[in-house]
Amino acid sequence: MRARGVLAALTAAVLLGGVSACGSTGDPGGDGNPHSFAELKHWGFAEWDRWAKRHDFRNPAVAGVWSAETMDQAPPQQPAPAPDSSSASTPAASTAAAPSPAAGEPSASGAPSTTSAPPAVAAQPVPRPYTSYPASGKVFMTAPNGGTGQCSATVVADPANPGRSNLVWTAAHCVHEGKGGDWYKNLVFVPAYNSSGAASDHQRAKLAEVAPLGQWWADKVITSPLWTTEGTRGGDAANQYDFAVIKVRGPEGESRSLEEVIGTAVPVWFDAPREQLAIQAWGYPAVAPFDGQELERCDSGHPGSRSFDAARPSMLVIGCTMTAGASGGGWFADGPDGRQRLVSNTSIGTQAHTALNGPYLEGVARQALDYISRK
Repeated sequence: MRARGVLAALTAAVLLGGVSACGSTGDPGGDGNPHSFAELKHWGFAEWDRWAKRHDFRNPAVAGVWSAETMDQAPPQQPAPAPDSSSASTPAASTAAAPSPAAGEPSASGAPSTTSAPPAVAAQPVPRPYTSYPASGKVFMTAPNGGTGQCSATVVADPANPGRSNLVWTAAHCVHEGKGGDWYKNLVFVPAYNSSGAASDHQRAKLAEVAPLGQWWADKVITSPLWTTEGTRGGDAANQYDFAVIKVRGPEGESRSLEEVIGTAVPVWFDAPREQLAIQAWGYPAVAPFDGQELERCDSGHPGSRSFDAARPSMLVIGCTMTAGASGGGWFADGPDGRQRLVSNTSIGTQAHTALNGPYLEGVARQALDYISRK
């Protein structure tokens, strides 16, 4: 129980908010942060590189950290969900190292603007084996001051390395504590987690059974500076940029890329036309009635919207009963060519577990992906 309480703190830290200066205007704060959201929108490779170097991520692989048992026992990275539709909400992705906010606690930005709430959609189990859908998996992490956590994630296509991607998409609060915090440690991605069901109902299983395609350690991470400077345990404007991209390296002796090993990677669709989307959300929910061992999906259809800050792109909202642990899980829609693409990720849930909210992926998200791809 103590470990779970510690993990609750992990949950809140990834949103990127206001930061200090960088670029041609200089960097008087010395932290590489943008002065404003408007400035961030115009960042190029040099500004992203300056920020990443001043917010260094180090994640040396440590043998034996993640056994089948420790992965099973890791709490979901997500604060307690907040009230539905018209009231404040909290990140749905992390419960790992900080206490959750009180239900109904108002966000720093005040009550969000929300369209009519979409009807709840019951999550359905994805048929096994999960190796048939290996782009979906889990990320596991430890907090800087202790405690473990888990989130969901998706292997995405690498623009600079077609067919050889090592990139994984998840929520920002699954990789960073947020405002005043630091990067999580021992960050690892497990594609097709518990594919065979050997660990279902928390049964004892072998590592090879729960990680049939190996453990892929995070080598680099990028997320919006708005999350690292603004992210909190309560849903607010930082959640409108609650995304992250992880570059992973293979298990020892594996020379192939993650995409080559699993056989797929999902393209990211930036600036997708909201009115044309029919969304499927995937993830590993870990709070009752779920246990984190099963891959679930919600065929949620057309999204609504939610905004904490009208100056930023409003979030997508879908009906879905998945709970904490689904954070970071991919939201998919068919693109113009009929191929499935990633359009968002789970960020914020609701207290009644009737809806999920995810960031709208536009220019800033595209810049982040392009940076880590080129880097």
